[in-house]
Amino acid sequence: MIDFQERDTTRGVSDDGDDTEQVEDEHGGEGEANGRDEDREVHEQGDEHDHTDHDHHHHDVETLGAAVLTVSSTRTTKDDPAGDAIVAALETEGHEIATREVVRDDYDNVQAAVDAVVGRGDVDAVVTAGGTGVTPDDVTIEAVRPLFEKELPGFGELFRRLSFEEIGTKVVGTRATAGVADGVPVFCLPGSENAARLGAEEIVVAEAGHLAGLATRE
Repeated sequence: MIDFQERDTTRGVSDDGDDTEQVEDEHGGEGEANGRDEDREVHEQGDEHDHTDHDHHHHDVETLGAAVLTVSSTRTTKDDPAGDAIVAALETEGHEIATREVVRDDYDNVQAAVDAVVGRGDVDAVVTAGGTGVTPDDVTIEAVRPLFEKELPGFGELFRRLSFEEIGTKVVGTRATAGVADGVPVFCLPGSENAARLGAEEIVVAEAGHLAGLATRE
């Protein structure tokens, strides 16, 4: 047989109801106190997150000096839609073009050109266009990769993911990559106008300043 009096007493119910009111008051007071503590903790965590995020971007380079190199044996600076797209993306975000060149698609030429611009004091980032495919004269990746102190595989992964929406499985023939050479981020994009625009507008301008600041941070 269930003892209702015992059950009600256990739940804090007495004949005059005083125990129930006392229990509710105690729980209510404790809940309010816990709520204040939780709010304080959330607020402090938010402040810590904001501080951490601000510190993480403290060294970002706001105005980049960029080198744009088009790798081609047929293009000129007057006939270079891929280079034009990269320059437009950078300038739209307030960055400056420190130098723009067309480099013949030869291993030594490409390597020497990139090595020269990363050593310039007015260059914070380098963007190349062309030579990232699979034809015999596509040697940009082979030429630039030995200069990297650190490779940034996420750049190529993200670029190919974005490109898949436009060209489908043809992205498997795209070897776009990025890395840090002599403390300068270098982004290697394909030579087509659409690909260069996509990479520059969607990734390079978003991350180049942050990467440039981190790469030179001591």
